[in-house]
Amino acid sequence: MHDNKDVLDQGPFFHGTKAELKIGDLLEPQHLSNYQDKKSNHIYFTATLEAAKWGAELAASNSKERIYIVEPLGDFENDPNVTDKRFPGNPTRSYRSKSSLRIIAELGSWERHSDEQINHMLTSLKTLREQGKAVILD
Repeated sequence: MHDNKDVLDQGPFFHGTKAELKIGDLLEPQHLSNYQDKKSNHIYFTATLEAAKWGAELAASNSKERIYIVEPLGDFENDPNVTDKRFPGNPTRSYRSKSSLRIIAELGSWERHSDEQINHMLTSLKTLREQGKAVILD
């Protein structure tokens, strides 16, 4: 568990993905990012279901969308890609860590965004990439 006296958030924490994982599995950095063509130095997670849904829906795969409840195994920080760029103060409760996250449960059911909302977000992300603005601070 995160022992720091200046705990950013008590959780629970979520990770949206299309990876099929089991309870006890570890999510680790250094996997290919869903948002750019390189390995990520961090593992990203959130304390809001809304942000986790986007993570699952936008993940680069045709597999089933999943949201896992995770436990950070080390220190973590506010995700600067969200807090510095779009949502100062971190209302999305988005975080990243260079340490692993342990899967402690999978959400059995959750309501997806509409196909229209997802397609709009995918189009927006594609436009950012084409303009060279889809830069992830990692």
